[in-house]
Amino acid sequence: MPELLTIIILGIVEGVTEFLPVSSTGHLILASRFLGYDPSYWELFNIAIQPGAILAIVALYWRTCLTVLGGMMRGEPGAWRFVRNVVVAFLPAAALGVVLHDRIEALLGSAETAAWALLVGGLAILAVERVAKEGSVRGIAEIPLGTAAGIGAVQCLALIPGVSRSASTILGGLLLGVERRTAAEFSFFLGLPTLTGATLYQLYKHRDALASGQGVGLGGIAIGAAVSFVVAVVVVRWFIGIVGKRGFAPFAWYRIALGGGALIWLLAR
Repeated sequence: MPELLTIIILGIVEGVTEFLPVSSTGHLILASRFLGYDPSYWELFNIAIQPGAILAIVALYWRTCLTVLGGMMRGEPGAWRFVRNVVVAFLPAAALGVVLHDRIEALLGSAETAAWALLVGGLAILAVERVAKEGSVRGIAEIPLGTAAGIGAVQCLALIPGVSRSASTILGGLLLGVERRTAAEFSFFLGLPTLTGATLYQLYKHRDALASGQGVGLGGIAIGAAVSFVVAVVVVRWFIGIVGKRGFAPFAWYRIALGGGALIWLLAR
C-alpha cells in the first residue's frame, strides 16, 4: 500500500475514534494487523498526529476556552472549578501511566487484547445505559470535586489498549450522576491535558528516532495531523448531536461487532 494512502487512512482513524467511546488505540492496533504494515515504522507517526485531534477540541470550544481563561484572570469561582475538575481528573491516569509504562507498552503490541477490550467495553456500555439514571449535574464547573476524582480514577482503565479513554470517562460520569452532554464534554476537555501529556512524553522518549528521521517523515506527520484535525471536528460535532437523541448504545453495538469480528479473524489465522 502506498505510504501516502496509509497516512491518510491512519489520520482518518485517529480523527474518527479519538473522542468517540470506541478506542482510537484499539483501532490503530487492529489497523496495523489488518493492513499488514510494520507497527514499529508507524509508532512515532501514530503519536505525533494526536495534536491534530487535540486542536479540534480547541477549535470547536474556543469560546469556552477563552471564557475560562478570562474568568481565571478575573478570579471567577466557576472558571477555577472548571480547571480544578479537569486537573483532578487528569492526575490519576497520568501518575499510573508513568508507573506502569513498560507494561502498557507491552500490551500495545497485542491485537487480541485490543479486540477483547473492545468487546467487553461494548457490553459495559450497554449495562451502564441500562442502570444509569439521568444525571442531574450539568456543566463542567458544577461537577463536585469527588465526582471529578472518581471520573479520573475510572479513566485509569483506559490504560488498557482498546478500553477507550472517552468511554471510561463518559461512563464514569454517567454512573456518578453527570448528565450525558456534560459527561461527553468533560471527556473532551479532560482529553486535552491527557493526550498532550502522553504525546509529549512519547515524543521525548522517541526523540532520537525523530531527530534521525526514522519512520514517517515530518511532511507525512503534518498531513496525518491535518487529516485527523478535520475529521475530528466533524465527528465531535456529530457525536454531541447523536448522544442526546440515541445515547451511547450505537457505539456499544459497534464495539461488540468490531471486537467480536476481530477475535474471530485473529483466531482463524
